[in-house]
Order: sequence, then C-alpha cells, then structure tokens
Amino acid sequence: MAMAASTLPVLLLLLLLFSLSSAAAAASPAGRSPCFTSLFSFGDSITDTGNQLLLAPDGVLGHCCFPPYGETYFGRQTGRCSDGRLIVDFIAEQLGLPLLTPYPGKLHSNDFPLGANFAEGGATALDFHFLAEKGIYNTHTNLSLQVEIDRFKELLATICSSPSAECKDYLSKSLILLGEIGGIDYNRAFFEDVAADEIIAIVPYVVAEIGKSIKQLVELGAVTILIPGNLPIGCWPGYLTKFWSPNKEDYDPLSGCLVWYNNFAQHHNILLQQEIARLQKLYPHTNLMYGDYYGSATRFHRHPEKFGTFFFESR
Repeated sequence: MAMAASTLPVLLLLLLLFSLSSAAAAASPAGRSPCFTSLFSFGDSITDTGNQLLLAPDGVLGHCCFPPYGETYFGRQTGRCSDGRLIVDFIAEQLGLPLLTPYPGKLHSNDFPLGANFAEGGATALDFHFLAEKGIYNTHTNLSLQVEIDRFKELLATICSSPSAECKDYLSKSLILLGEIGGIDYNRAFFEDVAADEIIAIVPYVVAEIGKSIKQLVELGAVTILIPGNLPIGCWPGYLTKFWSPNKEDYDPLSGCLVWYNNFAQHHNILLQQEIARLQKLYPHTNLMYGDYYGSATRFHRHPEKFGTFFFESR
C-alpha cells in the first residue's frame, strides 16, 4: 500500500531510525541496519561534511573550515559548520553506516557503495544565473542543487549500470536526505537588501527546483526521500542583528525571534509540503517525508532551559 506524504520532526525521525536499526542490527553484517544499505545527502552547510573544505578555491575557505570548528568531537576541522556532528551524521550512525564521505565531483570510483555527501556550504537551490538576474549574488560558491544532482548521477554510473534494474534495486534500499536547501537563496537576498516582495516571489521557484530534484531522484530509482524544510531564520543572530527592531511586537515573546522572518520561513515550508504531497500522489510507490527542522529548532529557541544553560532574557 502506498504511503502518504508524512511530516517527521527531526527528533522523532532519529528515534525512528534508532528503533529500526537497533531491532535488526544483530542480524545484519557489522551491525548494519537492513532497512537502508546506503545514504546519500544533498544541501548546504547544514548537511556539508567536508565538500566546502575540498572545493573552495585557495584563500576563500569559509569560516567553518577553521578552528574551533570540529575541535571537540573530531579533534580537527572537517568542513562541518559545527563543533560536533551534523544531523546527517547521526542518521548515518543510527543506520549503522559510516559517516558520509564528501563527494567533490570529478571522481570516478567504486569507493562510495554505502553512500556519499554532495552538500556544500553556501550551495543554493536555484541556479547562480537565475539568482543573478534577480539581483541576488552568491559570492561564496556557484554550486546549485542541480549541480549536486548531476554529481550524484556521475557517481551512480560508477556504482551500477544506470539507468538499469540494478541501479533501481540499489537506490530502493537507499535513504536520500535532500536538504535543507534554499536557505542560502533567501539569506543572500535578505542580506543584500533585496525588496521583501521580490524575495517572497522567488519562493515558488525554490520549491519547484526542489521538486524537480525529487523527480529526478525518483526516476533514477530512489524510493525513500527525506526533504527537510527551512529553519526559523528569525532566530538566527545575523537576522536579529541586521533586522533589529525597537518594536516589541516584531518579536515572538516566547523566543525573542523576529516574527516576520519566521513567518517567511514557514511560507516556504508550507509550499514545500504542498509540493511533496503533489509528488507523493504522482509517485505512490515512494515514501516522501517532510523533515520538520522548523518545529524541532523552535523547541530549542522557546525552551532552551530544557536543553542546557538558560541565557535568554526577554525584551
């Protein structure tokens, strides 16, 4: 029976993966879960496990490529925009898979049978030229989601004879993490002071690009795809600093976050969920899941005392 498009909070997803992998680990080689035999991920810095470090031109490495990033858990900088592991790392661990190796492109090898990471910090959903026509310039990288998908196709051809029954069987046992992606498109636009109505107008294009990537992956043979939404950007320090307001009404009293920018992120998420639901009907044999990064992050912002030291002071 076909599964309807579902919404999974990130913490619930991790618990689900943990229960699935734990239940069958003893019966699997090296404790690996039989649910998924490989993991592939796409996106930006939220998912990047090292492509930024490998792909950036000399002299323009992002801040995540330097200490103290990676200092505590890995003991060195890995290109992750975190001092520890990322969501994709925890997913891999719960599936009994190794942490994903970055795939910077132009590599043709069979060293990635258990998966690879195509995400790069600064990557956008939309093409560099499309954004430039809208007055949005990404000075960090010209990598877009379609480039990541093309690199995936390149790698897939070295793993199996694409597009063959062998490839479809291989991908039917793979978990695909598609995103988060699109956040950089919006960040660049907001911080370059593009008019709000013009930024709102590109949201359907961003969502359509994500939908196009889902279709390409499904047509290659992917069955299970997790598509995370945007985060509550109104809670990020950069937004809180640049768009500071003297009006208390502009802030969520429970979190101190900027309401308008969080509503914008939710607008993106609503359109994305509608697109996922549309594609689920088009491809009823697939499991297309929406990852609620927004809801999970909001719990941290509104109840920080439940997750560590409480620093927030109400305005």
